[in-house]
Amino acid sequence: MTSPLVITDHVWTSGDGLKLFAREYAPDKAAGLPVVCIPGLTRNSLDFEDVAPWLAGLGRRVLAVDLRGRGRSDRADPKAYRLPVYAQDIVALLDSLKLEQAHILGTSLGGMIAMQMARTHLPRLAGAVLNDIGPRIEAEGIRRIGGYAKTAPVVDSWSAATEYARHIAGSAFPHYTAADWEQFTARMFNQAQDGALTPTYDPAVASKAPVWMIQLASLVMWRHFNRLAKHRPVLVLRGARSDILSARTVSRMARKPLVTAVEIPGASHTPDLTEQSSRSALSEHFSNVA
Repeated sequence: MTSPLVITDHVWTSGDGLKLFAREYAPDKAAGLPVVCIPGLTRNSLDFEDVAPWLAGLGRRVLAVDLRGRGRSDRADPKAYRLPVYAQDIVALLDSLKLEQAHILGTSLGGMIAMQMARTHLPRLAGAVLNDIGPRIEAEGIRRIGGYAKTAPVVDSWSAATEYARHIAGSAFPHYTAADWEQFTARMFNQAQDGALTPTYDPAVASKAPVWMIQLASLVMWRHFNRLAKHRPVLVLRGARSDILSARTVSRMARKPLVTAVEIPGASHTPDLTEQSSRSALSEHFSNVA
């Protein structure tokens, strides 16, 4: 029987004084350590509005966050849009709620933050789910995301906004219905009182580093991942058609005894975690960890 949920909004303060936002999904009785859901580069907490209550229904306290510069969180100096700062923000969230430890469910950038936390805040990390992300990011995917993320889209209507969403993500979600695209688009844009639509993220969050520099950084990320995988249970989800996380990288990640890797059929970058194979993998993972 699914536990009744209490959904509340939480605002905490970062070390540099920003007001940051999270939505909490709390079951009547929590049976395990909390799960912090962290979205991708230009995304926000609304990406978890389906999976977060489902996880909470399994008996986990779940927190879906808006990283700095996204959603309802404050924007920051562009120099502060960096992995170490994001990791510190998540630790500040845990501190604000007096939580000693939590699991991270990180989609894309969110998974990179989990790996960063393994380097800088391992005692606060109970384990991680890396959703279509690993220590190495493929150049093709970097170019694709960089092609749209660095510039704020200009749209003058919800229909135009939906068309834009389909343009940048249609190949990732070919099965989406019209209703799915309306929901996806609503997560991407805010509407002002005058009707103007603006993206829910600061374009400055997109790194201006060239592809070769990001790939060079994978040497560092492998060290972070190896530390994570040595000490904590890890579930890796890979979209079968992903252009960010290669099957070769996943194979190398899965050599670690504490790592379980699952490929999500038909999914691209990223699985949206509504897939039956994603839900089965998540259910099994969280039934076997504290």
